[in-house]
Amino acid sequence: RMDQALLLVRNELPAQGLRLAALSGACHQCMYQFLAFVPPSNGSLRNPGMTAVMVDTQHPLALLLNSSVGDREFCKIQYHFGEFGNYSLVVKTLSTSTKTVSCELVINEGPINSYLPILFAFLVYMGILAILIVGHLFMKIDPVRNWVYNKLNPRETDHLINSELGSPNTTDSISSDPTPPLWSTASRQRLRSLDAFRGLSLIIMVFVNYGGGKYWFFKHESWNGKLYFPSALFSRFVFIMGTSISLSLSSMLKRGSSKRKVLGKILWRSFLLILLGIIVVNPNYCLGPLSWDNVRIPGVLQRLGFTYLVVAALELLFTRARAESGTLETPCPALQDILPYWPQWIFILMLEVIWLCLTFLLPVPGCPRGYLGPGGIGDFGNYPNCTGGAAGYIDRLLLGEKHIYQHPSSSVIYQTTMPYDPEGILGTINTIFMAFLGLQAGKIILFYKDQHKQIMSRFVIWSVVTGIISAILTKCSKEEGFIPINKNLWSISYVTTTSCFAFILLLLIYYLVDVKRLWSGAPFFYPGMNSILVYIGHEVFENYFPFKWKMQDSQSHAEHLTQNLTATTLWVIVSYVLYRRRIFWKV
Repeated sequence: RMDQALLLVRNELPAQGLRLAALSGACHQCMYQFLAFVPPSNGSLRNPGMTAVMVDTQHPLALLLNSSVGDREFCKIQYHFGEFGNYSLVVKTLSTSTKTVSCELVINEGPINSYLPILFAFLVYMGILAILIVGHLFMKIDPVRNWVYNKLNPRETDHLINSELGSPNTTDSISSDPTPPLWSTASRQRLRSLDAFRGLSLIIMVFVNYGGGKYWFFKHESWNGKLYFPSALFSRFVFIMGTSISLSLSSMLKRGSSKRKVLGKILWRSFLLILLGIIVVNPNYCLGPLSWDNVRIPGVLQRLGFTYLVVAALELLFTRARAESGTLETPCPALQDILPYWPQWIFILMLEVIWLCLTFLLPVPGCPRGYLGPGGIGDFGNYPNCTGGAAGYIDRLLLGEKHIYQHPSSSVIYQTTMPYDPEGILGTINTIFMAFLGLQAGKIILFYKDQHKQIMSRFVIWSVVTGIISAILTKCSKEEGFIPINKNLWSISYVTTTSCFAFILLLLIYYLVDVKRLWSGAPFFYPGMNSILVYIGHEVFENYFPFKWKMQDSQSHAEHLTQNLTATTLWVIVSYVLYRRRIFWKV
């Protein structure tokens, strides 16, 4: 099967049965798991004991061979098997006098290169990009450009887009300075970099949710670990949501909307996001009525809705017009975009204190205090029912086991049996912190207006600061830090690490799209403009043609990758068509 290899264990030891166990290299502090019993040889090399087992090829494996009687260890082998490979492990006696046993791993049939489909897909998309670049060059020819513009009539679309909330322009500047504003005519347009950032995160999220070609590195980390693509996507979406909050609230208030009216919009939007989230994560299309006993309450949109409510209300409550004008004098110029918002920072720090206290001080029955592990066979199997520690306990206590996610990513490698929700209650605190850091990015854009060097330098500073905090919390290690990086827990180190990269990514896109205008943000700009529609649409129509079809070979990475890339590309096309038709779904 996919991500598996065949291992034939050949036992040439007479009267010695063997026990084969394996340990995944991705499983931290785990116990060896029994795979198979290998019968002894009948004394003839022509009739050895034989057993065939399937072994995992996603991560390196440690194989342990013990005697079935007395637990004598014969050999231990570490090897990274290849997908669809055929291997033999031959166990024999080298010397009858010393009873020395050797274990030799033989490749009977070499594995396939399962990464070639990725290379092929990359070349295809590079070819498409080359065609688009050539088309862009043709657009510089006046007759061609005039004909296309007359057909597509983009001015009306641009007018509609720039009337949407969230574009810092001349009227958004909250300055009492009578001097002419510094915004150029081009700067009056919506910041395309924000939509490109949002769209990039969203499209990769859609690809991953559709399966990511069934490659292991396009899946979420089992527990603690490196930040592969999937682990950082949701956090970047949260980050840019915080940035948009700062710009949109500034736009609404400068257009004369009262705080009460704005608060009403915040409450309504949060309610809709949470409601849509509950509907999306509990599909029952052709399965009959959904039982209320099994409704999953947490989810991505639910967390986005609650985070939006807290961060937007916090910004609305403590917003200070003069602080955003760039003219407010502060005792420390280096902190002039932070000090005016000290009440907000105190609130956020109080939330972090609550998270730390609940995580490390809350007593969890049957678990050590402050436990952050995956449970299951992790930590040598001492705490099998402690998945997520306090975070999992709070969800099970307040929501009930049947109302949270039943198949956490830790269940594969760590073999956890407890339900655990990565979008649970306790982790929402740090999601608020993540959105608040994004809010800070939006304040920097407003505060420094079109002072590009100042904006980009502040992004660099914030990236360095959050990166240093991450290095301290994790001790620059995967498992040995004070607070490891963990997407399931939404640990503080996860937030600071993903924020570090989010500031850098936003800086690069801002520089390319809005400063130098070397890139229009396409094609990610279009789904970024209809992010809620694309996200909900890809969830609802996930199992419908043309986003999914019956495969000829369900064990082929190439077919899965083709299907997932096709579905993702279709959503980009849908968002582009909606953009050209001036259809934008705002919640």
